[in-house]
Amino acid sequence: MSPPLELVRLLDDDGSEIGTADKSLVHGDNTPLHLAFSCHLMDGTGRTLLTRRALSKLTWPGVWTNSFCGHPAPGETLEDAVRRRAGVELNLEVTDIRLALPHFRYRAVDASGIVENEICPVFTAVYTGDGGLSPNRDEVCDWSWADVGDVAEAVEAVPFVFSPWLVRQLADGIYDGVLPG
Repeated sequence: MSPPLELVRLLDDDGSEIGTADKSLVHGDNTPLHLAFSCHLMDGTGRTLLTRRALSKLTWPGVWTNSFCGHPAPGETLEDAVRRRAGVELNLEVTDIRLALPHFRYRAVDASGIVENEICPVFTAVYTGDGGLSPNRDEVCDWSWADVGDVAEAVEAVPFVFSPWLVRQLADGIYDGVLPG
């Protein structure tokens, strides 16, 4: 049985929707601009959840990144997509979803030549559980709660260990107001 069709929302250079395409056919060496999102899950004590992408992922397999990402379905709000993907990737519910970097956009090419080309608003959300997780192994192969200051130091020291979007989101101030001083 084949997996269900997952559509991504294609965008023009101004960010207006111009159609949809099958996600499995979109990411390649000439990926069209499309809508996505990133979310940084916080635990209320200044820690964020970092995840390591599953080794089976098409793009950036095995790379450490923010808590989770995804593509809103046609007609789905970004906040609803955040909630849905938190369930799919991490098997949990999130609260206090906030738009942190509304105009984030990036294009990056991974080592295999596959391109990410996204307008990708960045959110923060809160996890109020006990810290124990059971992520979907098709999405996440490892995870760790980390102090945001430590994340910033690690990304500065060894940026190649992290997803290019996480590196850029840090540079764009995703943790402003969370980092000390």
